[in-house]
Amino acid sequence: MSTSIGQPVERVDGSRKVTGAARYAAEIPLPGLVYAVLIGSRIPSGRITYIDTSQAERAVGVLAVLTHLNLGPVAEQQPPLMPSLGGGPAPGQTFFPMRDDVIHYPGQHIAVVVADTLERAQHAASLVDVTYAETPSITTIDQGRTQVYDAERIFGGMMPGRVTRGDVEAGLGQADVLVTATYRCAPNHQNPIETSATTAMWDGDLLTLWDGTQGPNATQLTVAAQLGVPLDQVRVIAQFVGGSFGSKAMIWDHPALAALAARHVGRPVRLMLDREQMFYSVGHREEQEQYLALGARSDGRLTAIRHHKLSPTSHFDDWAGISLACSATLYACANYESVYRLIRANTITPSFMRAPGEVEGMFALETAMDELAYELGMDPIELRLVNHADVDPESGNPWSSKGLKECYARGAELFGWAGRDPRPKARREGNLLIGSGMASAFYPVAPVFTPQRARARLYADGRAVVQASFSEFGTGVTTAMTQVAADGLGIVAGAVRLECGDTALPNTVAAVGSAGTAAFSAGVHAAVTALRGELVERAIADVKSPLHGVDPADVDVLDGCMMVRGRPEIGETYGELMRRNHLTDVEMVGSWSPPPPGGGYASATFGAQFAEVAVDQDLGSIRVRRMTGVFAPGRILNRRAAHSQLMGGMLWGIGHALLEATHMDAVQGRWANASLGDYLVPVNADAPDVQIDTVEVEDTVVNPLGVKGVGEIGLVGAGAAIANAVFHATGRRFHQIPITIDDLV
Repeated sequence: MSTSIGQPVERVDGSRKVTGAARYAAEIPLPGLVYAVLIGSRIPSGRITYIDTSQAERAVGVLAVLTHLNLGPVAEQQPPLMPSLGGGPAPGQTFFPMRDDVIHYPGQHIAVVVADTLERAQHAASLVDVTYAETPSITTIDQGRTQVYDAERIFGGMMPGRVTRGDVEAGLGQADVLVTATYRCAPNHQNPIETSATTAMWDGDLLTLWDGTQGPNATQLTVAAQLGVPLDQVRVIAQFVGGSFGSKAMIWDHPALAALAARHVGRPVRLMLDREQMFYSVGHREEQEQYLALGARSDGRLTAIRHHKLSPTSHFDDWAGISLACSATLYACANYESVYRLIRANTITPSFMRAPGEVEGMFALETAMDELAYELGMDPIELRLVNHADVDPESGNPWSSKGLKECYARGAELFGWAGRDPRPKARREGNLLIGSGMASAFYPVAPVFTPQRARARLYADGRAVVQASFSEFGTGVTTAMTQVAADGLGIVAGAVRLECGDTALPNTVAAVGSAGTAAFSAGVHAAVTALRGELVERAIADVKSPLHGVDPADVDVLDGCMMVRGRPEIGETYGELMRRNHLTDVEMVGSWSPPPPGGGYASATFGAQFAEVAVDQDLGSIRVRRMTGVFAPGRILNRRAAHSQLMGGMLWGIGHALLEATHMDAVQGRWANASLGDYLVPVNADAPDVQIDTVEVEDTVVNPLGVKGVGEIGLVGAGAAIANAVFHATGRRFHQIPITIDDLV
C-alpha cells in the first residue's frame, strides 16, 4: 500500500545544506591537514625539457613538489576506459599523467605542490619553472580534417562505430522530399558550483578519500586500480556533492594524485580544482559536426535516415558522445545508417555532460524533422505521429513502456499549439518577431550491469535506518529513497533515516545516465521488503501474535502495524512483536540483480518539448518567453524533485541553444573563455515561464518499481524546440548552436 511514493516530500537533506551542516569533499576537518595545488601544462603538445622546483621547495610552508621525476608508485597497467555504469573501474581516460615528460593536451597535470596552507601552495606553484619543447597541435575539427578516421567502436568499446539497416541509398532514392544539412555544436563544459575536490588520508596501508563523485564505488575501484593497491584498503566517502552534470561521473586523476601526495608527506591532503582547471581536467562535451539526411514520401513517411558525426577525441581513447542513437530508434524507418568519425587531437578525453550525446543528436534530428515538416507542408507533430515507432526499429522488440503520443497530445494542449499560425514571421508584437517550435525528447534507459544492494534495520521503537553507498549530488535521491523505504516497510517517511555516500555501506553503481534513482530504488526496495517479510514471518510463526497462522500474502502493513487485509482489527505493530520477542532491532540486506541486456524489450524515456521565443529584429536578441514539457518517465518517486529536475533540464536548453560555447584558441591550443565570467550560462533573468507535466506509464520490465529516471530527459529536445521557434519567428534556419546575436544580425 503506497502512501509516500509519488508525494512531493520536502528534501530530507535540505536543512543540513542551508545551515552548513552538510560537509563536502573540501570541507572535511582533519588534524594535520595540508593542501595540494595542481600545475597544468601551458602548451597543448610537446615535451617538458626542464622543470625547476627548487625555489618552490624553499618557499615557506611547502612540504613537497611532485613531478614525473618523483611521483611515486603508480600501477604499470592502468584500467581501461569504461563508463561508470559498468560497475568496475571508471577512469575518465586511460592516460595517467606525470609518468613521463610528454605533453598530450593543454592543462595536463605536470606537478603537485603541497603546503601547510592553500595560499602558500598556490604561491609555491607560481614559482615552479617549466620549459617546454612545443610541437604542432590539433585542437579543433578544422585543424584535423586530414586526420579523420572511422571509429571501430566508441564509448569505452561499448558501442559500434557504424550501424546500418536496410538500404539507405535506395531509401533516399525513393524519397519525394530530401532534407540534408550539416549541424555544428560548440564544445561545452559542465561547471557545477562545487569544483571537483578530494581529501585523502592514509592510516598505515588504509586509504580514505573524501571525494566529490557521482559514484563512491567507482572512485574506490578506479583509485585502487590506478595505484595498484588492494580494493579493501580503499574507502571512499561522498555524502554530499555540489553538482556534477557529468564532470564527476568518471574518475579523473586528481583523487589518485591526492592520495599519492598524502602518502608522500605523511599527512592528510586536500586537493581542489580551481574553476579554470575544471575546463581542462574533467572532460567536456566535444566539438562536433553532424551530417544528417532525411528522405520522406509526400505523406511524410521516412524512407531513409543517414546520420554521421565527426568529433575530436584524445590520443588515447576512441570516445564520442552517443549522439546517433536517437536517430536509430526514435522514428520508424527501414533504412538507416550511422557512422562515428574521429580525429586524434590534443585534448583530454571528452566525457559525459548532461544527456551526453542525445542532446546534440536530438538537436540535429529534431531540427531536420522540423525542416522536413515545412517542406511537406505538414504540422510538425503530425509528421512525428506518422513516423511513430510502435516497436524499437533497431531490434524489433516492443517498448517496455512508451507514452510518447500522450506527451505530444498533452503538450500541445498545454502549450496551445492548435492556435499556432505555421507561417514563419507571421506573428509580431511591435519590434518583436514571435515564434513557437516543438521537438521530441528521447533518452535510453541505461543498462545496469551489477547487483544493487542496501541494508535496512528496524528498531523496536518503530524507526528505521536504511544504508547504501550512493552519494547525494543534488538530485534529491536521498529523499526519494527515504520514500521508497517508508513505503516498503509500511511506516511514515519521517521514521526513516537514510545513510549513504560511503563505500563501507552496501554497494551501488554510479548515478549516471538517469540510472541512479532506478538502480538505487531497486536495491532499497529489495532490502525493505525483505525486512518487512522477515517481520511478518516472525509474527505468523509466533503463537502469541494475533497474526499467528495467517497467510503472509494476506498481511498489509500501515503506519508500522501488521494487519489482516480487510480486517484491520486483527494485527499488531512491529514494536509489539519485537518487544515481546526481546528484539531491539531486526536487519536485512537486500540485493537486486538487473535483467540481462536485451531481454526481449527496448526501454527509453520519451517526451515532448515546446518553446516560444521573441526575437528583436533590430538587435538580434532572442528571449525564450515560455516553455512546456511533457514527459513519460515511468513511475515518479517524488513529484517535487522530479519536476525540479525536469525544469532544470529545460532551462539548460536555453544555454544549449543560445548561450553555451567554449571557444578554442587554435593558435595557443587553449580554451579562450575558461571562466564563469566568459562562459555564458542561463541565469534567473533568462528563465521564462516553464510548464511541466508527466504521463505516468506503467513499466514492469525496467526494475521492480517501474522507475525510468528524469535526470537527462528534461534537457533533450529543449534546444531543438527553441531553435525551431527561432525559425518560426524569423524564417531563418540555423544549423549550429549556440545561435547568437552575431548569427541573427
